[in-house]
Amino acid sequence: MGTLFVVATPIGNLDDISLRASKILSSVPTVLAEDTRKSRILLDHIGAKSNLVAFHDHNKEKASPRVIGMLLDGVDVAIICDAGTPGIADEAFYLVREAIRAGIPVVPIPGACAAVVALVCSGLPTDRFIFENFLPAKSARRRRFFEEMKNEPRTVVFYEAPFRVEKVLLEMK
Repeated sequence: MGTLFVVATPIGNLDDISLRASKILSSVPTVLAEDTRKSRILLDHIGAKSNLVAFHDHNKEKASPRVIGMLLDGVDVAIICDAGTPGIADEAFYLVREAIRAGIPVVPIPGACAAVVALVCSGLPTDRFIFENFLPAKSARRRRFFEEMKNEPRTVVFYEAPFRVEKVLLEMK
């Protein structure tokens, strides 16, 4: 039986990839990626010749049975995301869940996680926090979210699209 490696990738600087992540990405025959164009840049940077296969929110249900079949046939597979740790705010959780159901070993290759990196550099308390993924797209729903969170004692971490940050900060205020 193969192993599914969940490999964290650099958030910005390609040299931040770990030695272990480089070794895994160079040794597995197949790497699943959200955006193969972006991931090819990383694989080229580390000299990995692995086959890149698209695995994203739009094809996860169709692609997963094929990937599970490969793993059951003894082929090792790695999954990466565009930046950070797969499974945090992306579709990797879907494949990991299916692999666990099939009894396939899932091995994390740790590294950067944007939410944690932002948290530890924020100056906000890090002893207790919650992660809320991406905020709602509509202003009214975001305002409700902020209203619900205003008495939250833990640090609240969430993702937001760069083009909306200023608007969201004004709504938060």
